[in-house]
Amino acid sequence: MWGRTVNAGVYAVTVWIALLRGINVGGSHKLPMADLREMLTSLGFGAARTYIQSGNCIFESGDGPAEALAETIESAIAARFGFRPRTMVLSKDDFDASIAANPYAAAGAADPKSVHFYFLYEPARNADLSALDKVRKANEVFTLTDRVFYLHAPEGIGRSKLAEKAEKCLGVAATARNFRSVTSIAELAGS
Repeated sequence: MWGRTVNAGVYAVTVWIALLRGINVGGSHKLPMADLREMLTSLGFGAARTYIQSGNCIFESGDGPAEALAETIESAIAARFGFRPRTMVLSKDDFDASIAANPYAAAGAADPKSVHFYFLYEPARNADLSALDKVRKANEVFTLTDRVFYLHAPEGIGRSKLAEKAEKCLGVAATARNFRSVTSIAELAGS
C-alpha cells in the first residue's frame, strides 16, 4: 500500500485524498460537505476534512488499498444520498507526486485557473493524442502520464476545445481539478 503513514500509537494510518466526480454541479447530486465529513467519520475514517463544495476530501485510515476505500465511500454515499458519484482515492504521497510531476507549475503559480490536472482512473493506453493536438489552441499545451493528464489552457478551460474533448480522446474516465484546488488540497492535507 502506498501512502504517507503517521504513527498513531499502536496503529499506523495513511493520509488519503478522495476526489468525487460530478457532485454539487448544476443543482444535481447535492452533497453538503458537512454531511460528507460526518459520513466519512461514521465509516471510521479519522481527521475528515473537505475543500470547497466539489467533493475534495482528506482523511486518515489504516485501511487500503485505494480502490477498496473508493468503493466504501461510493457505496456509503449511494446508501445515504441516493446517488453514486465516481470516486478516486489517492494516498497523500501519490497526490504530492502528481503535483511534483506537473510540467506547468510555473504557469499554475502565475495563473492557477489555467492549469488543470485530470486524474485518470486508469492509464490512458489508447489515448488519441493526435485528435487532442488537432483541437488545441496554439497556446495550449498538454502532457499525459500514467496517472494524470496535465493541461495548460491560458485562455481558460471554458473556452478550450481541448478541455472539452480531453476525456473522450483519452478513452478513460478522469476527474479534473485546477492548480489552485490541487495545491489547496495538498496544503490542507499537510504538505
